[in-house]
Amino acid sequence: MSGIAIKVDQVSKVYHLYDRQRDRLKEALNLTKKKCYREHFALDKLDFEIKKGETVGIIGTNGSGKSTILKIITGVLNPTDGEVTVDGRISALLELGAGFNMEYSGIENVYLNGTMIGFTKQEIDARLQDILEFADIGDFVNQPVKTYSSGMFVRLAFAVAINIDPEILIVDEALSVGDVFFQSKCYHKFEEFKKMGKTILFVSHDLGSITKYCDRAILLNKGHKLFEGTPKEAVDMYKRVLVNQLEDGEDGKMVWDQGVDKKLWRSALPINPEVLEYGSKKAEIVDFAFVDANGRYSNVIEKGSEMTVKMKALFHEDIAEPIFAFSFKNLLGIELCGTNTMFEKVEITPKKAGETQTVSFKQKMDLQGGEYLLSLGCTGYPHGEFTVYHRLYDVCSLTVVSTKNTVGYYDMNTEITVE
Repeated sequence: MSGIAIKVDQVSKVYHLYDRQRDRLKEALNLTKKKCYREHFALDKLDFEIKKGETVGIIGTNGSGKSTILKIITGVLNPTDGEVTVDGRISALLELGAGFNMEYSGIENVYLNGTMIGFTKQEIDARLQDILEFADIGDFVNQPVKTYSSGMFVRLAFAVAINIDPEILIVDEALSVGDVFFQSKCYHKFEEFKKMGKTILFVSHDLGSITKYCDRAILLNKGHKLFEGTPKEAVDMYKRVLVNQLEDGEDGKMVWDQGVDKKLWRSALPINPEVLEYGSKKAEIVDFAFVDANGRYSNVIEKGSEMTVKMKALFHEDIAEPIFAFSFKNLLGIELCGTNTMFEKVEITPKKAGETQTVSFKQKMDLQGGEYLLSLGCTGYPHGEFTVYHRLYDVCSLTVVSTKNTVGYYDMNTEITVE
């Protein structure tokens, strides 16, 4: 293990899925010789090594096995097969609240966490001031953590994790709940750790952070290692993973599936299975896409690049002046920006039943790096009365990749002159 901090050797994690609870009971009581379950491979013969002093990111879609392998590395889960070897003291920040007692105060949880890791009270005493200064949550350290906001919670948890002198730091998405200043503080700490020769392994959907801070990246897909290499190559491969995963269901709803009709633009997008859809359907939005600066259909767009929101409508009745619209929300449901053909003073010619219309909204992507939701609409004002023909709220997600975020939701593209 000389020079290797973490070695993952042919690791598999298999779960038994039962269609009915009584099947689980039958098997537990050995009442049947038949196999009553289906096997689900969360991980399937996964192999990789992380050298001491490396910062490595793990990316992949939901369900790809990212959190599972971190839990196995930290000992929270046992592998079904294979072996993980770790050389060094691990500090892990996996799930918000893991290892914390909600009834205890922040201070009490610092001592509880430190004791669980193996520190004496005297050793925790020596680190306490550094922990409290980094967390910077004021008098809340004396209050029960059940009263904390998610931001305060992660500040304290991360402060404990990085101030117990770990040789290996493992973080799973926890930083996404902190504000931009705290995240910046954490990434500065990452830089310090790297200079000290410590190893960092983290999972993040913030592909910009993966590109900026990692030496290497590992792309997982359905429990397999799909790619391992430079962060930029891994992110480019990740974009390709997101393509061709959808198709129309029998009831007309858009659902996850590999056997998609590749003629549909939306086949390159992750469709929301619970999309809110309504309207008279006199006109119907039948297809849509994000198009990146290279002309590729993808829901992963680089901040600062040109991108296009493209949509197509099929008209079931004659409509004189249709209006096309799109908007972006953040994951909290706050509408951030958007426009429509009426605002932009673009007139759409009258449409006959059976005709289609394609509209493309081209703009520079200046939203901060992160995850967003797209909504689309086709409306009009027949006889002076506002009418919704078809609306799709939160129909799919957009990932903006950024190597430089500023304060707030939108970048003002400030130019700085220092004299």
